[in-house]
Amino acid sequence: MNDNVEMERRGRIPRDESVRDVMTPLPRVLDASASVMDAAEIMRDSDIGDVVVLEDRQLYGILTDRDIVVRVLAEGSDPATVRVGQVCSRELTTIPPTASVGDAVRLIREKAIRRLPVVEEGEVVGIVSMGDIAVARDRKSALGDVSAAPPNT
Repeated sequence: MNDNVEMERRGRIPRDESVRDVMTPLPRVLDASASVMDAAEIMRDSDIGDVVVLEDRQLYGILTDRDIVVRVLAEGSDPATVRVGQVCSRELTTIPPTASVGDAVRLIREKAIRRLPVVEEGEVVGIVSMGDIAVARDRKSALGDVSAAPPNT
């Protein structure tokens, strides 16, 4: 039995799989002018921790649930009046869907980030997170197990 077949049998992806194979496709997006409340509602309803922020249909930033807590709520700001473009993370590292999962792991480590927007021909086509990689690489690991678990309600 070859190594890739054995890894797949054990619930792991081969190390040469691409980002496209493990990413979450079609991420939720909002215009930079949308309110933080709009973003929070999308995150709640979709059971996700981030939204991609666009301006003129181009990647502008990413807003996470932590950004909302730290940059809006902890500052005493009203999430209904603060715009996502004001508080989203703007210094983004992106990755193409054809990159290897190993490349994604290296970028996540180097940049100390949790999520990478996946960009193809200037368009965001997915998000790859540490959890996505953990589930794909080893679903039985602690992070893989937690990331694969159903949401708390």
